[in-house]
Amino acid sequence: MGAVTSSMAAKFAFFPPNPPSYGVEVDEVTGKLRMTEVATRENVDFLKLRTKRGDNIMAVYIKNPSAKLTLLYSHGNAADLGQMYELFSELSIHLRVNLMGYDYTGYGQSSGKPTEQNTYADIETAYRCLVEEYGAKEEDVILYGQSVGSGPTLDLASQLPNLRAVVLHSPILSGLRVMYPVKRTYWFDIYKNIDKIPLVNCPVLVIHGTTDDVVDWSHGKQLWELCKEKYEPLWVRGGNHCDLELYPQYIKHLKKFILVIEKSLRNSGRIYDQTENPRNSTDFREKPKPSMYHRENSGCSTDQREKPGVGTDRREKSRATDKREKSRKSVDQPEKGMDQPEKARNSIDRFGDMVRSVRLCNIDCFRPTATSI
Repeated sequence: MGAVTSSMAAKFAFFPPNPPSYGVEVDEVTGKLRMTEVATRENVDFLKLRTKRGDNIMAVYIKNPSAKLTLLYSHGNAADLGQMYELFSELSIHLRVNLMGYDYTGYGQSSGKPTEQNTYADIETAYRCLVEEYGAKEEDVILYGQSVGSGPTLDLASQLPNLRAVVLHSPILSGLRVMYPVKRTYWFDIYKNIDKIPLVNCPVLVIHGTTDDVVDWSHGKQLWELCKEKYEPLWVRGGNHCDLELYPQYIKHLKKFILVIEKSLRNSGRIYDQTENPRNSTDFREKPKPSMYHRENSGCSTDQREKPGVGTDRREKSRATDKREKSRKSVDQPEKGMDQPEKARNSIDRFGDMVRSVRLCNIDCFRPTATSI
């Protein structure tokens, strides 16, 4: 049965870039491995790691001297470290985290062939490297899984009781559910996230585009509903499968989440430092307009869009005959706001402009070919 599952996975789940977007060479000065086709930085280590299944996977570790937390990023389909490198660098800067990304078996310059079980071994190897080589503690690690990367992310998260947090970016309920609207889990399905998410004990942030035509928005919504410890989700209005990083709300919401995770204390298994109304922060707008980069202004905020308290006070003070009309207007206001593009700002503009220059998804990832099933 395992062979059938692996064969199914190989047919519709894995599309490693061919050829890889980067090469590997030994630096003549330091004797360390380095990636070709990308900028060399002093705070970046390029690593070759041996998995328990006998494959060598490539990983990159980006150190941020201001970091309190470490992000372990499992990328999506049709991408490798070379394509993700600049995004990883920007995320490390903007989120103030150490960041490790890795290529799955058979991706980039990693050896072997990609299978579901190999990806589980891959993320376990990357996590073990963080703990043993970089001194990361389980309670200071955040797992980030994008698309197919939500599979190994949730598999590992379900085994780490003291994990700090999880981010799921355009996640899948399971491999089969991407293709067919099945209502139950079959033995031959892969990445059974729907069964693993209830086992995750830490806060979970789910990010998904409302017009995702590869992995339907319903996948993200159902996973969020099944979370033990929910954090305000980010439903990106108009967002598709591979463009969510282009929206200013993406990095804003991530930054807020990281800040909350850093500052929050545990109280009965729940974080309690969420200060924004979920309705105000989870329905977002159009793509940002490009603008020049300026130093970040901490005073800028999207919280000004709606002030529920004001609307409530007015209705309480109004005459009974006006209540229905005013209530209807107050409900309509958020919908009007959703139709207005939000201005991209400050360092977020720079982040969005950088992402536009990186092709994070260049084929219809996760879509089966005619011979898949």
